[in-house]
Amino acid sequence: MTLLSHRVNHIQPSGIRVFFDLVMSSTGIISLGVGEPDFSTPWSIRSEAIYRLDKGYTTYTSNVGLMELRDAICSHLATKFSINYTPKEVLITNGVSEGLDIVFRSFINPGDEVILPEPAYVCYRPLIELCDGAVVSLDTSSTNFIPDPDAIEALITPKTKAIVLCYPNNPTGQSIPFDVLQRVAKLALRHGCLIITDEIYADLAFGDFTSIATIPDLKSQLIYLNGFSKAYSMTGWRIGYVCAPSEYIESMNKIHQYSALCAPTISQYAAIEACKSSKDDIPKMVKSYEERARYFSTFMNGIGLETIMPSGGLYCFTSINHLPFDSLTFAEQLLNNAKVAVVPGNVFGCGGEGYFRSCIATDFNDLKKAALGIQQFVDSL
Repeated sequence: MTLLSHRVNHIQPSGIRVFFDLVMSSTGIISLGVGEPDFSTPWSIRSEAIYRLDKGYTTYTSNVGLMELRDAICSHLATKFSINYTPKEVLITNGVSEGLDIVFRSFINPGDEVILPEPAYVCYRPLIELCDGAVVSLDTSSTNFIPDPDAIEALITPKTKAIVLCYPNNPTGQSIPFDVLQRVAKLALRHGCLIITDEIYADLAFGDFTSIATIPDLKSQLIYLNGFSKAYSMTGWRIGYVCAPSEYIESMNKIHQYSALCAPTISQYAAIEACKSSKDDIPKMVKSYEERARYFSTFMNGIGLETIMPSGGLYCFTSINHLPFDSLTFAEQLLNNAKVAVVPGNVFGCGGEGYFRSCIATDFNDLKKAALGIQQFVDSL
């Protein structure tokens, strides 16, 4: 008899991390795997953290986070995206992943259904299942990875609690046009279900980006998540945030204060500085990511591997449907034969089989070598 819970026994390890156990045991690998910016955290942010450490700012903060940071986040969202929240509607978390965890635990009862357009980031499904929620998958591979509102509505039942969105998307890089978002908002309002929108890549959109959070009528049924990891190259600082009506924030904070207490204090001060002084850094990063994404997607299409140019973020999602491999076998063979690491698409759920994800946030010369390695491997088949 196992002493572990049924829930944890049911959850599978992260497919990304399982695959990269193989990568870590190899040498001479060019990795397009882990989704992390290749820029250092801007110096002004690091300098502020050093200053705060030197001055001894190392105690707990309020559970919900520093007021100055919550105010700075509200100003950023209003200025950049026309999203309106007040500081009492913001909760600072240990990255967006913790934010998602407490959102799901705050709203999902056993048996509640959550509609999840897939391919999707690997944490959503297990976090929902750990709450005894039921994931209802929507395969978006036949619609260029943009969920069809009619297909979403067809999945709604009396048990539907929420619809999860993550755009620009990980792993596909695609964004939902605003007219489609408006249709999704209308059906959520009509059926009385939540929209949970994870917009961690919004600042890295390659063109105009309009959030579903700009729709005023939806605010009482919307949970908005974002953070500092991607746009500010602050992955290890672990700073994210949840925005929602204040009564929801109060409820989520009850879980947060017991499980995490507060987000790292030094990281919160660093995030305040990011909001103040790093706005010029983001466009430079976005331009670089867009150039690399355009290069890689063009190269892949040129060798017969269909790849849609992403709308933002750090990833390209490439089809191998005409090759004699499933996604995992392709990734393993590519690693063994070409010394290039990518993430097999099947780890991202429904619709991901037959694809691989490449993180283009790597040195441009290494990206070119990786693209050539993929070409040589495909040509050898």
